[in-house]
Amino acid sequence: MTRIRVGLIFGGRSVEHDVSLVSARAVLSHLDRGRYEVVPIGITHDGRWLTSGDARGLLDGGLDRAQGTPATLTGDPSVKGLVPIGNGHAAVALDVIFPLVHGTGGEDGTLQGLLELAGLPYVGSGVLGSSLGMDKGAMKAVFQSAGLACAPSILVTRRRIGEDAAGIARDVEADLGYPCFTKPGNGGSSVGVCKVKSPAGLHAALQESALYDRRILIEQAVDGQEVECAVLGNEDPEASVVGEIIPSNEFYDYSAKYLDEGSQLVIPARISDRQAETVRAMSLAAFKALDLAGMARVDFFVRRRDGAVLINEVNTIPGFTPISMYPRLWEASGLGFAQLVDRLVKLAMERHEERQAIRRDYAPGQEAPGAR
Repeated sequence: MTRIRVGLIFGGRSVEHDVSLVSARAVLSHLDRGRYEVVPIGITHDGRWLTSGDARGLLDGGLDRAQGTPATLTGDPSVKGLVPIGNGHAAVALDVIFPLVHGTGGEDGTLQGLLELAGLPYVGSGVLGSSLGMDKGAMKAVFQSAGLACAPSILVTRRRIGEDAAGIARDVEADLGYPCFTKPGNGGSSVGVCKVKSPAGLHAALQESALYDRRILIEQAVDGQEVECAVLGNEDPEASVVGEIIPSNEFYDYSAKYLDEGSQLVIPARISDRQAETVRAMSLAAFKALDLAGMARVDFFVRRRDGAVLINEVNTIPGFTPISMYPRLWEASGLGFAQLVDRLVKLAMERHEERQAIRRDYAPGQEAPGAR
């Protein structure tokens, strides 16, 4: 049987570079070598692309120090693959791409746009879903339009922080109150997220969050359980069982997610059956409202004072580390890690075939119906 050649992309220029490497190691270890030939594609901190015949060596050596072959992925659909730079190497044709670049430059639609130009199937959401899923302000607007309950928030720009700090403070006091959170509009792994307990700490928190993006979301803090649900599929997505995060720190920040050992993942979540069904239904609704595909992890709060379920955000390329919630939720739902990877590759190729069918029905250069 001819093996499927998978381009596994990892690393990247975002603050989640190291998390991406851990995710890629886990996926690599669960790809059946009898079915898949893996072509590793590492992106260094400064944006250089490298490939190698030794995927594990490229992952474990530290991308910025790795001795890989410089390469690029061209948007020319006739190439359909990776082009090593120099040394007379031929292009490597790829059957499907598995992107594991978390955060900006990988999860925000930019990489997906390149893959669309290249005509390559890829795991996960398309350009629109990826960009909406990454931008917290746009995501919130879609949630609200779809009737999905979420915490009140205000979106501000870095420029306004410098010019109208007093006005922002008045808006926060009137519309949100304290405590609240400041978050980079585009970001992940809680990098740049600050909890603000009083007006005195607001400006410093905004400046911290503004280090990572020009738009900053200020969100009312919710006193509640943090729960998550995994979604898998394209047109007919499925929702997993619901899991709960018990962070080791005051909130689930970067340290609590990846560095401390005190955080706990509880599956199933300690919520009622009715609340769990609400979480699952809202997860599927959010997945469809944002036009997501393949996979997503959807995060919620279950408010303590009244039991209300509030959607927080989606992650279109969730972590695949050994302790990440996305694969663990599917394992608890009866789908093991290796099976999950198989399903994601299959979903990517099915979605690509659907897009190809549309292109065949209406070829480029063909006169549009009724155009005269």
